[in-house]
Amino acid sequence: MLRLFRWLCTVAALFALAALSGCSSLLWGTQQAPIVDARVMPVEPASAPVAASAPEPVETEANEGPEEPKKPKKPVVKPHKVEPPPPVVVPAPPPPPPPPPPLIVLRTIERSDAHTLLDSQVQKPDGKVVGRAVDMTADAAGKPREMVVNLQGFLGVGDRKVNFPWGAFHFTPTAKGAPITLTATAVPAAANKTNALELALLDATVERANGAKVGRVVDVLIDGNAQPQAVVLDVSGIVSTDRRTIAANWSALRFVTRDKELHPQIELSDAQINATPPYVADKPIRAVSPAPPPAPPAQSAASAAPAASAPPAAASAVAVSNARAVR
Repeated sequence: MLRLFRWLCTVAALFALAALSGCSSLLWGTQQAPIVDARVMPVEPASAPVAASAPEPVETEANEGPEEPKKPKKPVVKPHKVEPPPPVVVPAPPPPPPPPPPLIVLRTIERSDAHTLLDSQVQKPDGKVVGRAVDMTADAAGKPREMVVNLQGFLGVGDRKVNFPWGAFHFTPTAKGAPITLTATAVPAAANKTNALELALLDATVERANGAKVGRVVDVLIDGNAQPQAVVLDVSGIVSTDRRTIAANWSALRFVTRDKELHPQIELSDAQINATPPYVADKPIRAVSPAPPPAPPAQSAASAAPAASAPPAAASAVAVSNARAVR
């Protein structure tokens, strides 16, 4: 009976709760949603359906076997920094030796600037040829003194050699006719003969200072100012047995007195004669001179150092003297 009573109480409580929930809905009624103005929203056209992409194939390993054991990783050893060795100082190579000094010095004389003396025609101012030059003389200073002219006779009879003063001639190296003109007032040099030593150049033997033979003068080259520029030397037998001639600069000649006579000298060794180009009548003249002696070597830095240290000492002495003067 007690259990039935409890069950009935429970059912009565449930019915009471249901009744109360129904009464609340009747009292308050159903609540409506608030009224809101509707807005027209544009509708986008439906896009075309996107085709579904095929699923990516899943790679599967074929014939998968048992997993291999992983190898242990080797320890990473960082290399130690190795410092580069100090640079090796290589001594600079010694400078190349200076080139050997030249044996000779050559000067080019154009054919239009000088004319040969031997056998050149000599004319008067009116153009009449009166003879040919056969020789010239020079004094101890190398200055021309006289010209020897072979005056023509009649049909070769009565030819005679006459010395005229050197200043009585005009030279025209480019003349087509006679390159030498004798002035009308020229008189033989015998009237004004002096006692000064003179040397006839043609066929004179040129020697070295030690007396060795260099060659024989066979011609002289004269420019438009009546100044000799070079002598033509026959050096046959000096360096070879063949006949060979060379041109030597007039300025390279020296005239020395020996046994009361003048003797021409030039310092040309056999090697220098051999290095000189030959004299050719129809080509430019290459006149040779001996090469100048080499310059003395410059003073070393060690010998120059004491001289450089001298001025400070002198300056200090001057300073001391000035200080004493001030006191």
